[in-house]
Amino acid sequence: MRKALALSWEQKGRTGENPAVGCVIVKDGKIVGQGVTSDGGRPHGETNALQVAGRQAKGASVYVALEPCSHYGQTAPCANALIEAGIAQCVIAVIDPDPRVHWRGAALLQEAGIDTIIGVCEDDAFQVNADFFARHSK
Repeated sequence: MRKALALSWEQKGRTGENPAVGCVIVKDGKIVGQGVTSDGGRPHGETNALQVAGRQAKGASVYVALEPCSHYGQTAPCANALIEAGIAQCVIAVIDPDPRVHWRGAALLQEAGIDTIIGVCEDDAFQVNADFFARHSK
């Protein structure tokens, strides 16, 4: 998770209204993919990491700085992409406060049988995207 948060910090301020979300994919103790939300906010970190990992994502663990999105907007839901990739576990630093996502991404992963752990390095994840959380706390 520390690597995912480090990616988030490096991208902070370059993602428009979207949060800077780092994502690291680990299989057999090795990083097989990593990504962060792109400049302007799209694609999201999970999409970028899955593109790097390719087929190696199947059965892997994913560490993500914010709950994967679960709604269709300008991109397809990241939670669905993780499910389709066949990941085995998703470790989420913090739940997304956006009402379109809030607990829905985690629920989709759990319903798909993916081991989902929430709250790892939560305070650090709040700090990296404090502006995003502030906008959604109103």
